[in-house]
Amino acid sequence: MTSQSTAVICFQLGGPDSLDAVEPFLYNLFSDPDIFDFPGSSLFGKPLARWISKNRAPHAAEHYAAIGGRSPIRELTDRQAAALQVSLHAAGADAKVFVAMRYWHPMTDAVIQQVKQGGFTQIVLLPLYPQFSQSTTLSSVNEWRRQAMLSGLDVPTKLICCYPNHPSMIDAVVANINQTYRRFSGVDPKDIELVFSAHGVPLSYIKRGDPYQLQIEETVRAVVARGRWTSPHRLAYQSKVGPQKWLQPALTDIVEELLRQGRRRILIVPIAFVTEHIETLHEINIELREEAEHLGVKQLEMMPALNDHPLFIKCLTDLVTARMRSSGPQTSKCMRLWEGTPAREKPVLCPWME
Repeated sequence: MTSQSTAVICFQLGGPDSLDAVEPFLYNLFSDPDIFDFPGSSLFGKPLARWISKNRAPHAAEHYAAIGGRSPIRELTDRQAAALQVSLHAAGADAKVFVAMRYWHPMTDAVIQQVKQGGFTQIVLLPLYPQFSQSTTLSSVNEWRRQAMLSGLDVPTKLICCYPNHPSMIDAVVANINQTYRRFSGVDPKDIELVFSAHGVPLSYIKRGDPYQLQIEETVRAVVARGRWTSPHRLAYQSKVGPQKWLQPALTDIVEELLRQGRRRILIVPIAFVTEHIETLHEINIELREEAEHLGVKQLEMMPALNDHPLFIKCLTDLVTARMRSSGPQTSKCMRLWEGTPAREKPVLCPWME
């Protein structure tokens, strides 16, 4: 493979690294113009974000305190980046891997300054969000573009927009599910409910052409086909915020329904999260578990996130090396839907490699 001096930027949302960081982290989140875009947001967006974050911080801080006083996402993402760095070098790629968080450190502007000093000949943007959404990939890419323009960074840049059905990622999920099945000692798989859970998004995103729901469903389809389990499976969504209508069904509703039906052994598969964070460690493993136990669940297990699973690192390595070689468009089908393409209202299932 022809090597180039490439900066690989791993995008992730980030999380507070202390209880004192909870409120400023929430402020950064709620002031994101790619998520909270409403009439008058240019005038009232930041004051509203300040009010929301101040009011939500005490409750959120309690949740972070229950999982150790901070989000583990920085440490886990750094481990992913380090493993990817080793794998890329083993593949003969002249590349250096960076981590850029959207809402907490290391922030995008600081990472861009490091990249500027590196003398790279190209940049590959690698969102650690397998499924494309306005609320994740688009937000991270737009922030990169804003900060790159402000800093004068002018290096050819390519985007890996999504990889919802990359074979190595699917194999990693299947391996983790099989590992979790072992906790159900002596139980017939037909008596275990597989519940896939993804972070929800407002229905308004989907109606505007966001392919997230389509790509989540594709990931679930590929995992179930590869796993060939006899357990029934469901797909649910979690983490709803605010009064808008979000993707349904809600994870809590699905679990309550299963328990009413007498289905009391449940394996939760966080299908859109590649690292552990507050949504898995607290929302599922504490809140949902407590509710399920109250309703009479016999056993509820949660699949661990992919983190630095070797097969997931292989997926990322394949994506990056292919994109380094690629002479195709610097953007992607998903991104083009959000850049004025007439077919914007039609969601797409991007191939995992263009």
